[in-house]
Amino acid sequence: MIQAIPEVEVAVDRMQMHDIDEVNRIEKRSFSNPWPMAAYRRELRRPEHNAYFVLRATPSPPDAESRQSRARFFDVILPARRGEPNLDEPHLVGYIGMWRLYDETHVTTIAVDLPYRGHGYGELLLVTAFAEAMERGSVWLSLEVRVSNEAAQKLYLKYGMTVYGMRQGYYTDNNEDALVMWSRSLRDGEYLAQLRASRQDLADRLTGIDIPVFVGKASDEAGAPGPPVQ
Repeated sequence: MIQAIPEVEVAVDRMQMHDIDEVNRIEKRSFSNPWPMAAYRRELRRPEHNAYFVLRATPSPPDAESRQSRARFFDVILPARRGEPNLDEPHLVGYIGMWRLYDETHVTTIAVDLPYRGHGYGELLLVTAFAEAMERGSVWLSLEVRVSNEAAQKLYLKYGMTVYGMRQGYYTDNNEDALVMWSRSLRDGEYLAQLRASRQDLADRLTGIDIPVFVGKASDEAGAPGPPVQ
C-alpha cells in the first residue's frame, strides 16, 4: 500500500543556484554515486546547452490534524530521515536534467525524493523533459536506465520509448549495465497523439498541478520511428 503524504502543492520550476544544496541531499539519498554540487553549478551556467527542472513543494497551512499526520509520517514511516525534508517548509520533491545535442534531448539525471515516490512525480518529471525537448525543437528524447530498474523502464515504455542498445558496466558504483532508450520521432503525428494521451492521463491523476504542455507539431518529414543511426 502506498502511504499518503501530507498535503502539499507541487509546481514545476526551473532549477536555480539556491536549489543545489537540496538537490544534493536528494541525490545522496537516491544514488550511490551522486553528482558533485560543482557539476550542477557548472550546468546551470550553460542554459543554452541544457535544462534543469525541480518539483517545488509548498505545504498547505497545517491544522492540528495535519500536524499530527506529519509527525506520524516522520516518526513511523521515515524514522531514519526525520526532518528531511521538513514538510512544514517549502522544499523540493524531485528534479530532472537534460542536455540538448543537435536534434536530440538526452536526459542526464532524474530523481524523486523518497517520501514522494509512487505518487506520479517521476512521470511528471518525464513529461517535463518531453515538453522541453519539443520546445527546443528536438526530434528525439533519449536516456540510460539501469537494467535492474524495472519500474523506470515501465514508465519509459509507457511513453513510447524503446531499448536500442546497452552500455556494459555503465554505472561505476557496481558496474551495472545500462539500457539505452530512445523515443520515436517527436514530429510523428501518431506518436504525438500517444504522448498527449499519456500526459492527459497524468493530469487526470495529479489534479491541481500545472503540467507542462506538449507543443510539438507533426511533420511530413517525421522520419523513421526509431533514433538516427549512430
